[in-house]
Amino acid sequence: MLGAEFIQAQTPGQSINEVINQLPGVSFQNNDPFGSAGGTMTIRGFDDSRISQTFDGLPLNDTGGYSIYSNQQLDPEIIDQVNVNLGSTDVDSPTAAASGSTVNYRSITPSEDFGAKMVASVGDFSFFRLFGMVQTGNLTPWGTRAFVSASRATNNAIYGGIGEIDKQQYNAKIYQPIGSNGDFISLAGHYNENRNNFFGSVPLRVDGGRVAGSASANRFPITKDERFYETARCTIPAGVTGAVDTASSCGSDYEYRYNPSNTGNIRINSRFTLADGLILTVDPSYQYTKANGGGTSIASEGLTPASSGIAGAVGFIQGSSSSTQYYFGRDLNGDGDMRDTVRVHSPSQTQTHRYGLIASLRYDLDDNNTLRVAYSYDRGRHRQTGEAGYLQTIGFGAEPFPVNHPIKDVNGAAVEKRNRLSYAILHQVSGEYRGKFNAFTVNVGLRAPFFKRDLNNYCFTQSASGNLRCFEPGSSIEAAYAVANPTVQGPQQRIFKYDKLLPNAGFVFNANQALDIFGNYSKGLQVPGTDNLYQSFYYDPANPNANPSPETTDNFDLGIRYRTATLQAQLSGWYTIYKDRLASAYDRDLDTTIYRNLGRVDKYGIDGSITYQPMPELMFYVFGSYLKSKIKDDVELTATTQAQTSGKRESGAPIYTLGGRIQGEIEGVRLGVQAKRTGSRYVNDQNLPVFQNGAQVYGAKAPGYTLIDLDARYSLEKFGAPGVAVQLNVTNVFDKLYVGGFDGTLSNTSITFAQIGAPRTFVGSLVVSF
Repeated sequence: MLGAEFIQAQTPGQSINEVINQLPGVSFQNNDPFGSAGGTMTIRGFDDSRISQTFDGLPLNDTGGYSIYSNQQLDPEIIDQVNVNLGSTDVDSPTAAASGSTVNYRSITPSEDFGAKMVASVGDFSFFRLFGMVQTGNLTPWGTRAFVSASRATNNAIYGGIGEIDKQQYNAKIYQPIGSNGDFISLAGHYNENRNNFFGSVPLRVDGGRVAGSASANRFPITKDERFYETARCTIPAGVTGAVDTASSCGSDYEYRYNPSNTGNIRINSRFTLADGLILTVDPSYQYTKANGGGTSIASEGLTPASSGIAGAVGFIQGSSSSTQYYFGRDLNGDGDMRDTVRVHSPSQTQTHRYGLIASLRYDLDDNNTLRVAYSYDRGRHRQTGEAGYLQTIGFGAEPFPVNHPIKDVNGAAVEKRNRLSYAILHQVSGEYRGKFNAFTVNVGLRAPFFKRDLNNYCFTQSASGNLRCFEPGSSIEAAYAVANPTVQGPQQRIFKYDKLLPNAGFVFNANQALDIFGNYSKGLQVPGTDNLYQSFYYDPANPNANPSPETTDNFDLGIRYRTATLQAQLSGWYTIYKDRLASAYDRDLDTTIYRNLGRVDKYGIDGSITYQPMPELMFYVFGSYLKSKIKDDVELTATTQAQTSGKRESGAPIYTLGGRIQGEIEGVRLGVQAKRTGSRYVNDQNLPVFQNGAQVYGAKAPGYTLIDLDARYSLEKFGAPGVAVQLNVTNVFDKLYVGGFDGTLSNTSITFAQIGAPRTFVGSLVVSF
């Protein structure tokens, strides 16, 4: 568990997922130094789609692919604490991504006293952030109180030289205590808006004859100076009447892409004591997401060719990023003819409305025995489309969301590169017993999730990787394509249902006042995400491949914990058995996630930490983890070839991590130094060097790296300014060049894209509170 003091010692505005990087088992690669541009996280080798993350009990994993978006987290100034549960899931966790660990953080409770806080920060890369909060204090004789907060952070893109980051967030909470036994009801709201450009994702190769940059022909930087490559600025030429104009490449570079998001939620938390020992909690919620990501495509003013499966039509024919994919049948560039191809802004758009409820009833039979039953409900309406929008003459999209004003075809319809409507529905019941028998405490639970995926695909699925042919639903073109291509699965609805009994059990043995021995077992389940399920639409419903298997895990933990007034230490060993381990990698150029089933995978390791605080003003903390994974079988690449994965480690997760922090405080000065060593990570699941055209272009592993951060805070209280302080944060003090986050691959002949690790960055802040 990390508290508010540790969280606020980090860079103001920093993502909470970067903050927990100082815990054993956690590995996080931040895309930028400020927490506004995303990142890559694993816990014990579980990627973020297998980690359940909650905020005041609200599930944050995406309803479709279960991803966690680190740049959409709560402002750190209003986080009270964060807890990380390694390797197992809470018994009432309302997520389909719960095969791995859990990250739970809680917002502050409004203060009983009136107050305010302001944090102003400036730093490298033109970083500027302003945070403000007002606490109302008690508003009524019954203790009603509230807070409101707002923040805005902007900076230039770290790499590429042309993009920008702009993030704003608003929060409010009203809290009403009920009686004096801890009962309450609270209503809170949250809104976060990001307007970002992508940057810093480059091919993970270092062969000669290439320069550092984000294009597929570029490579990863090999010197610090090469990190700061410059993306060329450009202008789209005007169309020429009567000429066959070809699409300009302007706007196709990665740094021209937007990654906007609007996310918000309304949540209620409540607790009611119904009788002695009988406590009811009810937490309903609503969430909204509007976001997109992706780049540009080539669009034709003409009609589809015969090679597409239907000639003379308008619509979308998926292909490579260099081929024509959108067909509009009308003039697009204003030159008066229909002879041209033009580049259009074509991200993948998602809009989600999500309703949830977690309710639990706890009954304390006596001081040593407790029963709890819970019900969880989660319903996400997931609308995924792919409208095209115009580009500005300087290559950027005319607006972040083409869905707002999409380009229409000759018939007045928006041409979509994907068109689907999904409902992700969960009903879950769970029960738990906790009993204390002298020095022995046991916890036994069972959860029974019932998942339903109601999927509606309005496009034709042309390949097993999900390549699409999209036409106006219900149109004569759609009907003609279906007749001409009878073997291609057309628009349809499919419903998938998954359910399983998931037990968990744990114990704690108090050997003496200082020493505990503990153990846990849990069974986890991960339902296939919507992208994987929609790719299965390629197969006839009767084909076994049309019904992807869910991933299951068996998780075992055993450890010891030692606690005294000045020393806390913990060491645990763990073992996880995966069945139908589903791995994925995002193809940036195709804007598609490719999935692979690794069969059975075993993971095991150790985690440990020691905290020593000889006096209140001085603290020493060290932690470390070792991770081993073993894929049990070779994986089929084609009908005649197999990837040599048997006995190999999974790619993407570090072999070990090691870190620590020293913090001291004296006479209003607090100084902290923290370090984290992240071990090497395999690039592919065969653990082989990467080859292209018979030549090695990268090694089998991304090298390990060590980052050191510094934070200092000086209170101005002795100068007559209580509540005023200045703070300095320096991240990556020695400016280490390192490989950031990447998706591992199956083949050792595929080039993955990796983020360039964030460089050394200085941030200074003024903190004023009263």
